[in-house]
Amino acid sequence: MEETKERKIVVAVDESEESMEALSWSLDNLFPYGSNNTLILLYVKPPLPVYSSIDAAGFIVTGDPVAALMKYEHELVESVMARSRTVYQDFESEINIERRVGRGDAKEVICNAVQKLKADMLVMGTHDYGFFKRALLGSVSEYCAKRVRCPVIIVKKQPQDN
Repeated sequence: MEETKERKIVVAVDESEESMEALSWSLDNLFPYGSNNTLILLYVKPPLPVYSSIDAAGFIVTGDPVAALMKYEHELVESVMARSRTVYQDFESEINIERRVGRGDAKEVICNAVQKLKADMLVMGTHDYGFFKRALLGSVSEYCAKRVRCPVIIVKKQPQDN
């Protein structure tokens, strides 16, 4: 029997339902029973904002807003990874799973991680913004699809049946 090459498949995950849909789709379609593919869950935290101990009104802020933000970020990462776990825990096949967390502009971090990890494929969800919203905010999936060297699969959220 011919041995299949191990593939590294990066799935970008965040707080959205669309990213969980992309994860579910990738498990159903890219991880056949007995495959030796590696699933890499990639979550990107936004860059830390710069804070001053003096607020806009000139009052001194007590407490450590950066520490509070770091705690919130940690809880958010744990929440996203826990949601991801609920998607892949019932998957029939044993698969290798790696969890990666980056920080910065999502589109840049994702593209750099795919290159650094030498990923064979990138799977992303799409928010399916309209023309104007996409023009203002940009599209992370569109940006990555144009810049990474591996195949990119963009998964649209399936409409709910009534």
